[in-house]
Amino acid sequence: MNYIFELRKDKINKNGLIPIRLVVNSNKIKIRKNLPNVKTLLEDWDSKNGYIKNHKKHQYYDEYLDSNKEIQNTKDKVEKIFNFFKFNNIEFSEKIFLEKFGKDEVSVGIDFFEAFDDFVKASKHTKTEGTIKRYITLRNFLIHFSQATKYPIRFDTINLNFEEEFMDYAFEERKTLNNYYGKLISIIKTFMNWSFNRGLHNNLEFKKIKHVENEIEVIYLEKDELISLFEYPFENNKLSRARDFFCFGCFTGLRYSDIYNLHNANISESFIELNIIKTKTISHRVELNKYSKAILDKYRGTIHHPVPKFSSQKLNDYIKECCRIVGIDKNTTITRYIGSKRIEETYKKYELITCHVSRKTFVTNSLLMGMNERVLRDFTNHSSERSFKKYVKLTNALKQQEMKRTWDENF
Repeated sequence: MNYIFELRKDKINKNGLIPIRLVVNSNKIKIRKNLPNVKTLLEDWDSKNGYIKNHKKHQYYDEYLDSNKEIQNTKDKVEKIFNFFKFNNIEFSEKIFLEKFGKDEVSVGIDFFEAFDDFVKASKHTKTEGTIKRYITLRNFLIHFSQATKYPIRFDTINLNFEEEFMDYAFEERKTLNNYYGKLISIIKTFMNWSFNRGLHNNLEFKKIKHVENEIEVIYLEKDELISLFEYPFENNKLSRARDFFCFGCFTGLRYSDIYNLHNANISESFIELNIIKTKTISHRVELNKYSKAILDKYRGTIHHPVPKFSSQKLNDYIKECCRIVGIDKNTTITRYIGSKRIEETYKKYELITCHVSRKTFVTNSLLMGMNERVLRDFTNHSSERSFKKYVKLTNALKQQEMKRTWDENF
């Protein structure tokens, strides 16, 4: 890597002043950058040392002072950028050079969080708003971790030592559940891969960090619970509409975001056709059943058509209250882990109901009723087999049903 300053003799003005530009060379890469307002007379240019000869009585004394200052600032910046490539053992790249050159300040070391901000910015074009929020949450988590433990967050420090320190902090200080910890690690590894592919580091130790995840209970409404909720005559209109929004998800398997953004144009007599927000699937089709049709018919011609709209937080609050009123209150124990520590807590079932439960309800009851798993996965639009399998963990009811159908009735 080397650089020179050259005169743009083809751009000489009527006063004989010639613009100066920077020329950077590295193997077969050549980068030219004009220096705005930096000009010199041919006889005043010192090509060997790269500056403009000047003295107090010169007619362009003040202009030359400013130009030499800009030339020196450019030299300092280029040297820092060269050191950036050298010290971080990164192959010279025109793209990275220009990105660094365009900034007011250049750091020889790669700032982890500055790069993470670029990662978030780039992800906004391809990721959902919820995913971007999770990225920002991780960034804040890492900052708090570094402040609390004094562990230096750099590309070269994301290794097994980081894993030990981060795990201790997450489990001991923040009481982070294993599955949430696993999501944090997953995002870190996604970012480290993204930055590695862009030549920002050459550390592959991060790939050894383990992704922690435990199986969790599938919370869903059983058939009798769902029908009781669907048919209950709520006196409160908000609760009634919230119930219908939630039940529409139970009868279609659509995500909250897709139901919320549903329009009249998506509705046909026997099916829904829409573009899925999370997976960006175009023209996804879900067949309507008699229950989902009944909800659409209920609101046809009203201001709430096709279905009422609620924020996710309001919907979660209302649907818990709906389930409490209906009597969906059997004791339900859930098990979670913080590290190796097992935590069991018992809740009334209605306390565990959120808008996401509607999708689990659709999947689980569809399996119980014998729906083909391949067709079911197409309805739910799961992007991978792994993500789909999280929903289809066999329930005791399904296992009991299958045991009876095979051994009790057919053997």
